[in-house]
Amino acid sequence: MDKRLERVELLIKKEGLEKLKNSTVLIIGIGGVGSYCVESLARSGIGKLILVDKDIIDITNLNRQIHATNETIGKSKVLAMKERVEAYSDCEVVTYNMFYDKNNNYIFENVDYVVDAIDTVSSKVDIMEYCLNNNIKFVSCMGMANRFDSSKIEYTRLDKTFNDPLSKACRDLVKKRGLKGKIPVVFTSELPLKQNTVLNKDGITRKEQMPPATVIFTPAAAGILCASIVVRKILE
Repeated sequence: MDKRLERVELLIKKEGLEKLKNSTVLIIGIGGVGSYCVESLARSGIGKLILVDKDIIDITNLNRQIHATNETIGKSKVLAMKERVEAYSDCEVVTYNMFYDKNNNYIFENVDYVVDAIDTVSSKVDIMEYCLNNNIKFVSCMGMANRFDSSKIEYTRLDKTFNDPLSKACRDLVKKRGLKGKIPVVFTSELPLKQNTVLNKDGITRKEQMPPATVIFTPAAAGILCASIVVRKILE
């Protein structure tokens, strides 16, 4: 028995732990949601994790992203997360320092589960479409910014979501593309705060001028819930 995972083994037995060790999970987006998802999967005994993100850690990430420290500011998010996991686990961590698009669907090869933790609508629906068309198990996390109450987060289907602008945008694009099938998501029913404070007058986009309000509770809880879903589904 691996002493580091003996408490996990007590819960899911040796056979369950072996299933997790032999599983590969792809996480796209290693920010507030994705970093906590990776942390939870690694500490639960998943054998291989594939991390995809081109972003670097910024000082504004310190309030909610688990790989963000004073020492990692300016570092690649995927590399910082890889080093963090390797400090306590034998989990194999593969990193892709890039943003996801349709041209890099090779990342889906030989994966058992996919977690979508990005916030670009078209790319989220691209991931949904690829997974549905190729019978790959996945869960997509919807918007967690501008919220505070982690108790409102739940696991459901995209067509059952409400109160969330990102979910609505995804529903609209899914309908436009004619995608068929149940789309599993983690979302919050909490109404988002209307953030109108300008922090960067020189920003080109509205998001740069008025970035979303964030606190650790919702993205962390959503990431942990995504990981819990993945582990439970693998063990079924």
